[in-house]
Amino acid sequence: MIAWRPFVHEGTNYDLSHLHPFVHTFEQAAQAGKPARVYPVQVIFSLHCFTRGADGIEDPKGPLGYADSRETRVFDFGRYAQSQQLPEIVRALPTSPCFHTDHGNFFTVRLLNAATGQEDTYEVYFTASRSSSKAVPLNLFVQSAYVRDRLHTNRPSRKKIGFFVILHNTLNGRPIKAPK
Repeated sequence: MIAWRPFVHEGTNYDLSHLHPFVHTFEQAAQAGKPARVYPVQVIFSLHCFTRGADGIEDPKGPLGYADSRETRVFDFGRYAQSQQLPEIVRALPTSPCFHTDHGNFFTVRLLNAATGQEDTYEVYFTASRSSSKAVPLNLFVQSAYVRDRLHTNRPSRKKIGFFVILHNTLNGRPIKAPK
C-alpha cells in the first residue's frame, strides 16, 4: 500500500501520514425488512489529493515536484491543507450526498470555510472496487480532491447515488448505472 513520504520544502516538513491507507468499517442500519450490513473498506488516497498538474511554466521535477511510481506532479500547499479533512470526509460518506460523474467514478462535495471567510466547494472524487482480501473485501480509492475554482471549470452532472448502493453493488459484482 501507499505510505506517502513527507514533503520537505525550504526546511518545512509537510507530513502526509493522514493520507496513508486505512481500513474503515461502514455500517448500514437495517431498514424496510433488509438486514443491517457491514462493509470493511480499505481506503487509499492518490497523490492528486495534495498535488496538481504543472501549469506549463513550472517544472514538476523542480523543488515542488512530488512523484509516485506512475507520475510526477507539483506539490500544492492549498490542496495539502485541504487534504487534512479527507479521512473525516471519507468516514462521513454514508451521510453525505454522493453523485455519479458519468465516467465510472463518483464524487461528493463539502463546503470549506476559506481563510477569507467565504465557503469553497471542495470536490472529492473516488472509485470503489473489490479487493483480493476476504477480511477487507472492498477498496475505496480517493482519486482527487480540490476546491472548485476558475482552473477547474468542468462541472460533472449531479446524478445522486447512495453510498451504500455503491458499496453493495461493488461487493456483489453488480453494475452501477447512472440515472438518466
